[in-house]
Amino acid sequence: MSSKTQSSEGRGVQSIETGSQLLEVLITRGEPMMLKELAAAAGIAPAQAHPYLVSLRNLGMVEQNRAGRYQMGPFALDLAVTRMRSVDPMQLAGEAVVDLSLETGLTALLSVWGAFGPTVVVVHEGEDQIHMNTKVGTVYSVTGTATGRTFAAYLPPEQTQPSMRSNLPKFFLEHCVGTPQPYDDKDIAQIRETRISAVPNPPVPGINAIASPVFDHLGQILAVITLVADARILDKSPTSAFAHTLVEATRSLSAELGYWDEERPHQIV
Repeated sequence: MSSKTQSSEGRGVQSIETGSQLLEVLITRGEPMMLKELAAAAGIAPAQAHPYLVSLRNLGMVEQNRAGRYQMGPFALDLAVTRMRSVDPMQLAGEAVVDLSLETGLTALLSVWGAFGPTVVVVHEGEDQIHMNTKVGTVYSVTGTATGRTFAAYLPPEQTQPSMRSNLPKFFLEHCVGTPQPYDDKDIAQIRETRISAVPNPPVPGINAIASPVFDHLGQILAVITLVADARILDKSPTSAFAHTLVEATRSLSAELGYWDEERPHQIV
């Protein structure tokens, strides 16, 4: 029903859950549907689905176009707008980082694009307590870190290029983590395909990092979540178990923020 696991505590209202199955189908398909088609996709008999659709239409949750097809209604838009206004994206992202760190046992970081480039805003240390020169406020190299490469793969070049100059302020160069490394269109394509970024030569020898993007409701990169751990524990491969867990976390968070991911399966329950 949503990007978060549904709670099994307490007794719910079955009719509401049944009606929501129809809404879930309309959201997933993203196009108007006839009654029979909609009911079949939701696993409900047309005769049973019709009364639910009548009620949902009376509430403005669904509407019928001139062809008689059902689609999401104006009240659904009101709910979506209210949700976006009431949710703090960075709070959700910070909570996701903590959850990911606890789930994996690894150090997890949240970074945003700041004045000088990728900037760490949340650090949650893992069980291994690795020694790294990262804290809140740390700025990462654009091409020399997994975090920086992720931003570079999705932000416009004119936004990232200034942070890749060699004549940046001395204090910035002295405190920036990571040194510039080769980075080209092939790297960008791989990051966009796998949603995972890493660097050939990590800033700290023996410490690996993998990063994945978080998108907002407009499809723009909002932040990057990074896992960091001893190289003997964290495999940098985009097909590793930790990479899979990281991508699932960033996709789930992006969905909570209103991003529609065509590649992410939307479960109908």
